[in-house]
Amino acid sequence: MTSAGAPERSGTTRGGGTLYRGDLGMWSWVAHRITGVLTFFFLFTHVLDTALVRVSPNAYDTVIETYKNPVVNLFEVGLVGAVLYHALNGIRVMLVDFWEKGAKYQRVMLWTVLAVWVVVMIPGFYFMMERTISDLVGGH
Repeated sequence: MTSAGAPERSGTTRGGGTLYRGDLGMWSWVAHRITGVLTFFFLFTHVLDTALVRVSPNAYDTVIETYKNPVVNLFEVGLVGAVLYHALNGIRVMLVDFWEKGAKYQRVMLWTVLAVWVVVMIPGFYFMMERTISDLVGGH
């Protein structure tokens, strides 16, 4: 028994910590929550800036003009990465929850999600940043 009265479980520690400390499953859980919150805040901002067109078309145009900034373009790439990870990992979470073999294959599915994410993000990054990089180095 531990000092809190709970029985000790053998094999539940990993590197002196709890079972999940530093484990890949924990980090996928954290990343899923963070990407969900980031996506929510983007959608909230998007609704607000789109609503500006009814209030003041000039203010709307000003806001949309700021989105052409290279830094904002990097944020857009990050948003696409967050939404893509959240969607792919959400499918994995559903499979773990509702497929009888999901828990057995959850680690393999996570690596598959990460591999698909990288395969999609590499060309996505290129095509999203192509205009920005061209503008920065003086291309047309």
